[in-house]
Amino acid sequence: MAQRDVLAGAGGVLLGAARTDHAGRRAVLVVRGEEDTTEFTDLAKTMGIDIVDVVKQRGREDPRTYLGRGRLDEVGDVLRSAPHGHAWHGVDLVLMHTNATPRQLVATSTVLGVEVWDRVRLLLALFTAHAASVEARTQVRIARLRSDRTVLRELISQETTGERAGYGGAGATGATEVLVALGREIEGLRKRLQRHARAQSERRRQRTRSGARTVGLAGYTNAGKSSLFRALSGKSVLVEDRLFSTLETTVGRMEASPRVLLADTIGFIDALPSETLEAFRATLAEALECDLLLLMADASDNGDELLRRLNTSIREVQDRLDEDDVEVMVVLTKIDLIDNQQRKAVEDLVADIGLFDPHFVSAHTGEGMVALRDAILTHLHGPARVLRIAAPDGGERPTAALEDAVRNAGLVLERRTSEEAVDLLLWCDGADLQRLMAQAPNRFSVIGEGVEAFRS
Repeated sequence: MAQRDVLAGAGGVLLGAARTDHAGRRAVLVVRGEEDTTEFTDLAKTMGIDIVDVVKQRGREDPRTYLGRGRLDEVGDVLRSAPHGHAWHGVDLVLMHTNATPRQLVATSTVLGVEVWDRVRLLLALFTAHAASVEARTQVRIARLRSDRTVLRELISQETTGERAGYGGAGATGATEVLVALGREIEGLRKRLQRHARAQSERRRQRTRSGARTVGLAGYTNAGKSSLFRALSGKSVLVEDRLFSTLETTVGRMEASPRVLLADTIGFIDALPSETLEAFRATLAEALECDLLLLMADASDNGDELLRRLNTSIREVQDRLDEDDVEVMVVLTKIDLIDNQQRKAVEDLVADIGLFDPHFVSAHTGEGMVALRDAILTHLHGPARVLRIAAPDGGERPTAALEDAVRNAGLVLERRTSEEAVDLLLWCDGADLQRLMAQAPNRFSVIGEGVEAFRS
């Protein structure tokens, strides 16, 4: 087998630009034991790949070939000889339901004679298909090249140890040159990403100095982050019912809020190697380095799946931030797909793992959105305050001018007037409110907190 055929499934490094359109490809999925393959098949379906059959083998995976060598030979024979009308006819891809080692990838591809992807390479192909911005494409390219490098090292090892018949000295030397070129390209891309990360960090510092607060959205892929972002911000973003539709960061202002910014970014997924996710460090930082983190999950997932995805998200978040510095609010989405009884069961389920008082919302119907917005503002700025502007005495500034200053500093929810004063129910950062009141201390006064105090 040509060396490039082994590497094609790991990123196409020797084929130039990686293939991005895999719709219509036919594949066979190989599995050891009785593992749940639902998420894996969903990932393949997202790319338009048709899994025509699943091959299962009991017992522990073979450290060299994943499936046992005898079973692997059987699969290879069927792939090569499947006639027209056979379910396997036209299959050009084998998917391994595991994060395979480089040795397993090379050996399996050698025996089968077709392109082989493990779970990581399936995700990398999906990332490549969905990467839209320069930032996302750079991150994905780094992740793919790092993955290719591990496979290429295994090929070189097998060539030099004589484990596998191949190219001899010249072939090994050629592969080594490619390995060096890979290293140079990775380093160049990494420096480009570092410059982007520094620019992002500087923008975050500028936002903080301006008094803006940031709310990050984090959670398992397809948990509804982009839908919630659009519902809270009114900003047009890609919203699709598919895995990893968002790979880059989107920042937008929350509607009807005093300088509150929302940051939507890539979702988490279970068992993704840290080296692969490392390429997305700058993107994740945009959402995780925030004043309030919304930890999101799909309430319509079944119980075990919901807990697995929540625990994955919690683990990834804890690995990347100091939880003492960032408040976390749990948000359960897509509640229009469940009834009240299921909602109660979900609430009890998340309480069992120490997550209390979750917010149930539906970006589709709008249910729970106002309550969530109010809770976000309360977390960031404390409860809404009732601010009184006393009537002017003599040559003092007119009330309308002071009211304009208040509206520039915060979010006015309600207003009432009397002959003596104007009362405003507003959310406003405490420091901003103090600066505002210092401008006219004899005119401004806080007379209560909360909606009830305003309406009483």
